[in-house]
Amino acid sequence: MSAIRLLVLCAVRQHGRAHGYQVRNDLEYWGAHEWSNAKPGSIYHALKQMAKQGLLVEHETAPSAAGGPPRTEYELTGAGDEEYLALVRAALTSYDQRPDVLSAGLGGIVDLGRDEAVALLKERVAGLAAWRDSVTTHYLPEAGPESVGHIGEIMNLWIHSADAGAEWTRGLIARIEGGAYTFAGEEGEPFVGVLAEGQENPYATGIPDPGDEE
Repeated sequence: MSAIRLLVLCAVRQHGRAHGYQVRNDLEYWGAHEWSNAKPGSIYHALKQMAKQGLLVEHETAPSAAGGPPRTEYELTGAGDEEYLALVRAALTSYDQRPDVLSAGLGGIVDLGRDEAVALLKERVAGLAAWRDSVTTHYLPEAGPESVGHIGEIMNLWIHSADAGAEWTRGLIARIEGGAYTFAGEEGEPFVGVLAEGQENPYATGIPDPGDEE
């Protein structure tokens, strides 16, 4: 599973309609260019590819009053919305996902219902426990990593990662069950995680890309 696909759909969905440079700007605002493969070329390619797949619809816009070129704006289709929510669910439950995929899933967690988010995270905890058990079948922590040579350090790392991941997930579950954040279908203003048109991005890389003008 690629984080870029989920990240792009998430940004477009939060805007309603967005052009490619807006999506790039948002992902840099989230720091995704540092912890994922969300580079400009990947972002623009993902937008065009998902438009071809029917997950996004393209809207041609008029040139700006300042004389800038017209841009293509993107909007999720019904199929795109289904794909987005499916990717969020997969990212939250899969215990063996890379950190960038999990991080992307967290960016969309509030687009689910509160009860569903909790249930998915509990599924992730169970998956981590099962994965940890499968590792300890071949390596006994009490014997120490050296019991199977230096390769044991790999399994030692996996076990510590599983324990830390489960502890963090249980903490998140407790915060959500305690009322943190505004989830889909709830009263209150949801957190806005995207930049308004023209809003300065303090985390922008400022590195130009040919796709910025599309």
